[in-house]
Amino acid sequence: MSDMRVSLALAGVLTCLAATAAIGAPPPATHPELVRIGQAVSADQLRATITRLVAFGTRHTLSDTVSETRGIGAARRWVKSRFEADAAACGGCLTVVAPEQMVTGERITTPALIQDVIAIQRGTGDPNRVVIISGHIDSRVTDVMNATSDAPGANDDASGVAAVLEAARVLSPHHFDGTIIYAVLSGEEQGLFGGKLLADYAKAQGWKVEAQLNNDIIGNTHGLDGKVEATSVRVFSEGTRAVETPDQAAQRGRTGGEMDAPSRELARYIVGVASQYMPDFRVRMILRTDRFGRGGDQLPMQAAGYPAVRLTEADENYTRQHQDVRVENGVAYGDVIAGVDFPYLAKVARLNILTLAALAKAPPPPTDVKIKGAVTADTVLTWTPSPGAAGYKVWWRETTAPYWTDHRDAGSAATATLKNINIDDYFFGVSAVSADGYASPVEFPGVAGAFFAGAAGAPK
Repeated sequence: MSDMRVSLALAGVLTCLAATAAIGAPPPATHPELVRIGQAVSADQLRATITRLVAFGTRHTLSDTVSETRGIGAARRWVKSRFEADAAACGGCLTVVAPEQMVTGERITTPALIQDVIAIQRGTGDPNRVVIISGHIDSRVTDVMNATSDAPGANDDASGVAAVLEAARVLSPHHFDGTIIYAVLSGEEQGLFGGKLLADYAKAQGWKVEAQLNNDIIGNTHGLDGKVEATSVRVFSEGTRAVETPDQAAQRGRTGGEMDAPSRELARYIVGVASQYMPDFRVRMILRTDRFGRGGDQLPMQAAGYPAVRLTEADENYTRQHQDVRVENGVAYGDVIAGVDFPYLAKVARLNILTLAALAKAPPPPTDVKIKGAVTADTVLTWTPSPGAAGYKVWWRETTAPYWTDHRDAGSAATATLKNINIDDYFFGVSAVSADGYASPVEFPGVAGAFFAGAAGAPK
């Protein structure tokens, strides 16, 4: 294992073998149902969705809401009809809701309606525990206040919406222990209002949010430098909780956890899913909440205390984002459908869908994980058992390692003693495993790693 850790540290590249052995994400066994789920993802379906969204002309947050053919209102109603069709096909397994709120802001100078379109697939065993996939439906051109010009938004972010709708189509025929939320958000370009509305709705519903996978700009493979990158995706996550109090920060400063907020563990889990089911597709774990100086709808969720990450293509092309459609000095600007690589988008959608399915099939992470071992040769962990868990795994890694490298089965007990493993030299965590082998993300001990912290509050 020491040679593996050196390789990971130097290269930053996970081979399929190393990832399966070393990362605390999916269990070693490959699940046939997840294989079938991954195979059901269709690039043609994604293309059809983006083609229809682009046909609405503009989906600017402040665009027409009355027309049946143009503007964000027509686009949202079409998304709602898609969810309703999936609900009918699965015998009513989806509940479709459209929370809304009137807002004003720096980019919304007069009150405007923000509306999210959400489909809820309730879990059969633990329905209050939810995992979310999201993308934003609104689009823009160069002038963020221009609500009338054509703003196709094929990649930003019809690609994310297409992934959400494909997830609903593929996953709705299946059954899951936890609840899956398919969320199409509005108002992102005007100030992340759709993400804030989602966070408020989750809090009002009393959801125990285990994960939000926010997909924003996930379909382009041609970078500004002319390179084509179709074999990797970036996942952004926070390293310390946005809701951390000064006392909690002080505690973390003494014992560690700067790299182990639930969002960061969620990113590691996604790496593990890819290594297990998509070994030719690399997940690059980016240790930032978002691109430098930029933001997305995962940020309001994190601000509410929920674990959330952003998935974004590996190499963005800024001539295709936030631009009037035009040709200037021989360069084609604009977010048009020709800029979307649909086989690549299908890979990113597949990664999302497999992650959602694995999370919703697995038990929740154990809660109240505690650790002790000061001035002793052994490390002892205890935790509160997870509903539906048949067993647990204890994980550890050196303090400089980005991924979990070692683990030990703990059986069904709610405690484990690691003999002759010094607490000072490693970070530790615990994951829950179901009887059929689905594993939760790893939970880091203490407040720093608590998945179910509650909206904008201290861990419960």
